[in-house]
Amino acid sequence: MIGGAPMILREELCKIVDPERVLTRRIDRIAFANDASVYRLVPRAVVLPETIDEIRALFRFSREHGVPLTFRAAGTSLSGQAVTDGILVVLSRHWRGVRVEDGGKRVWVQPGIIGGVVNQHLQPFGTKIGPDPASINACMMGGILANNSSGMCCGVVQNAYHTLHSIRFVLPNGLVVDTGRPDADQDLRREAPGLAEGLLELRERVTNNAALRERIRAKYKMKNTTGYSLNAFIDFERPVDILAHLMIGSEGTLGFISEAVLDTVPDHALKYTGLLFFDDVPSACASIAALRESGARALELMDRASLRSIADQPGVPGAIRGLPSRAAALLVEYQCEDDGELERRTSDCRDLLPSLHLLHEPDFTRDADRQAALWRVRKGLIPSVGAMRRRGTSFILEDVVFPIPRLSDGVSDLQSLFAEFGYDDAIVFGHAKDGNLHFVLIQAFDDPADVERYDRFMQALSDVVVGRYDGALKAEHGTGRNMAPFVTSEWGNEAYAIMRELKRLVDPDGLLNPGVILNDDPRAHVTHLKGLSTVEEEIDQCIECGFCERMCPSRDLTLTPRQRIVVRREMARLRAEEPGAAALRELEADYGYDSLDTCAADGMCALACPVGIDTGSLVKRLRSESHGRVAEEYAARLAERMAWFEPWARLGLRVGRLFDRRLPRAARGDLPRTTKHDARAVYFPSCVSRIVGPHDGAGEASVVELLARVAERAGAPVWIPDDVPGTCCGMPFSSKGFRTAHDDAVNRAVESMWRWSNEGELPVVLDTSPCAFTLKQARPELNLINRVRFDSLTILDGIELAERLLANGLKPVRRKGSVVLHPVCSVHKMELVDRLEAVARACAEDVLVPIDAGCCGFAGDRGFRHPELTAAALRGEASEVLTGEHDGYYSSSRTCEIGLSRATGRSYRSLWSLLDDVTR
Repeated sequence: MIGGAPMILREELCKIVDPERVLTRRIDRIAFANDASVYRLVPRAVVLPETIDEIRALFRFSREHGVPLTFRAAGTSLSGQAVTDGILVVLSRHWRGVRVEDGGKRVWVQPGIIGGVVNQHLQPFGTKIGPDPASINACMMGGILANNSSGMCCGVVQNAYHTLHSIRFVLPNGLVVDTGRPDADQDLRREAPGLAEGLLELRERVTNNAALRERIRAKYKMKNTTGYSLNAFIDFERPVDILAHLMIGSEGTLGFISEAVLDTVPDHALKYTGLLFFDDVPSACASIAALRESGARALELMDRASLRSIADQPGVPGAIRGLPSRAAALLVEYQCEDDGELERRTSDCRDLLPSLHLLHEPDFTRDADRQAALWRVRKGLIPSVGAMRRRGTSFILEDVVFPIPRLSDGVSDLQSLFAEFGYDDAIVFGHAKDGNLHFVLIQAFDDPADVERYDRFMQALSDVVVGRYDGALKAEHGTGRNMAPFVTSEWGNEAYAIMRELKRLVDPDGLLNPGVILNDDPRAHVTHLKGLSTVEEEIDQCIECGFCERMCPSRDLTLTPRQRIVVRREMARLRAEEPGAAALRELEADYGYDSLDTCAADGMCALACPVGIDTGSLVKRLRSESHGRVAEEYAARLAERMAWFEPWARLGLRVGRLFDRRLPRAARGDLPRTTKHDARAVYFPSCVSRIVGPHDGAGEASVVELLARVAERAGAPVWIPDDVPGTCCGMPFSSKGFRTAHDDAVNRAVESMWRWSNEGELPVVLDTSPCAFTLKQARPELNLINRVRFDSLTILDGIELAERLLANGLKPVRRKGSVVLHPVCSVHKMELVDRLEAVARACAEDVLVPIDAGCCGFAGDRGFRHPELTAAALRGEASEVLTGEHDGYYSSSRTCEIGLSRATGRSYRSLWSLLDDVTR
């Protein structure tokens, strides 16, 4: 069989897809073996198709050779839909198209575009897609459609099923169906008469069975993603419409969704938000109906255990810490179209609140910052529990639905199940408005007894949710592998038989994502479970959700942060169980380039990670461990002799440009002459500004000259100390893993800044954002004396100084038309993006921050050594930038500007160049 011969399999797949897009190395297959669920299957090959023709050829290959296919978008699936031991077809590196249509009333999407990115494109039109899953900034449209995602506010009526306008998909037999075509139904009847007739026969079976028909109607009045979307058989009459809506929620088991057009919904900017505390869950649930009637769009229930898990987090209301043992909370939000509606909703809410039995006075707000803080309470539940779990245990997030009138009893029964099965750390929260509850379990799978406990719990859960309440076992996460054995329990034999017939009708060979939704194995939910090997403390908290991946500059080149961790866990397992295995040697051989060399170590992954893991820090430590004593000593001496190094570095650039004109010019050795008298700030030009020259060389001012003369022009001159040369923030050493050199450099920098600033009297400004961030975060690496000094220093990024100058009288005498900004990673981490935009908007009529703007991947000097990393990281941003003409391109890091200029062919300059242009 071809599936058992990897080289033959690769040879055959390379006839279909370019060899660079057929991944069969062990490291690639292991990297894609896990999704966000507790299941693990290692694919025989990973394929990255680009065209419909390649998809059709893959379907043909699958049929001819009996090899299963599974389609995967973001891999944020919580129920095991995106893993396989067959061929994994990954859509995340391509298929990222998005187009706003009809003035924002509709949007065309491909499966590889992130849902949150789609909403960014719709934002100028005041609309958004209906589904609003909590993972919207990580999950992709392929998964949103294939899982019929919903979320906190969309309920049932705005999910993917109900907002679908048209869809294009490929069936396992290779037939392409496009419901946007006016004659799509005739095409289906002509090209696949057996399929069309079979769908009509199934519809007739449903509609002629009054009990089943009414059960389907009742089931879909609440959230339900258990099994196939049987409501398609009663909602539609034409075969093409039935099939199109069966594709929604089919979890990739019926075909490949290549594109879809969705009707959008209003994105109301005006909100009224509050957190209400109750004596217990029943009291909170008793308030839901009245709050719904008053127009609340979000009603998020949190039990006492969930509130306890976030009680000590920064910004959490102090009242949470003193709540009684059975207390509960509701996060309530009204979303309004205009001021008039906001006033009405506010008034209705105020009239209602006195009738609710609350533990504390309600505290509602219209302030956006306070609203964000309240939502952080709700969104902080998952990371807090994930971070507290024991190393090596899995994180299980499930979702069920109870009829709203019985929601309180359902919560109580869930909590009783947790106690019965020993899940002492379990929490319950969820979308109370829809009767949709999420719960989190911490579960080990390294012992057969643990597996059996989970099995018995799942059986009991089914008995409670279905048997006692006739609820739904899956609300919005999809059936997957974990609920496949329980589909019959929820739907009954007749409905299940129709689902079986549907699968045979569309996928007669059963090769498309087998084992998902329908599975004959009653123990499928405890099969192919993944163990989480303990490796390093900083990554053992990883729950493999994949939220980090969208932030990673190497995601389209080598590995993502999640994949670095997955592979590292596999290496740890092999070292423990098979220390001499060839598999381990293979992984170790490829891990250097794929994980360490091509990691930008920018730390942006930590911003998206639910538990705050900075994989870049791990990479820096691993780089450090790979250095020998000689290298460490050399780096330390270099840190001590930076004043000697700088002229040699400038000479190196001049010589290098003789052979490679892409290298930047060297800076001049001298710095602008300034005086300390009347200076409003100390200016500490970064190493890169002292070594790397301006873009066009002769005649162009350096960033050092620009900042100094703009500050002078603003009446707030800066002083550049004479002994700045040789002083370094230490970042170049840190990124390469030379910790001793970094610590020495940053301590010397703080000593100098203390002296320059008159012991903290003057602020110290840096022109390069990564350097400013490094120094602002340097306290843990400082000695005790320098920590005291550090606490008295004011360190400003250049963006902050520019904002101050504009606020204090610096006036643009003219404005540019359109400019492009690239906020570098450190600007995001310092939360200066909005302030960067504000500075630019003072200088230009229109400011574009590309939606795809992320880490440029240049990473100091890494872009010189691995230009492929920068090219991959900036591919999307470059495409967006080049769609129009602009009057300037700006950033706040010279090395990033080099990478951006190379990727786009446009000349990126310092923000200070923009300020100089418009104020002189």
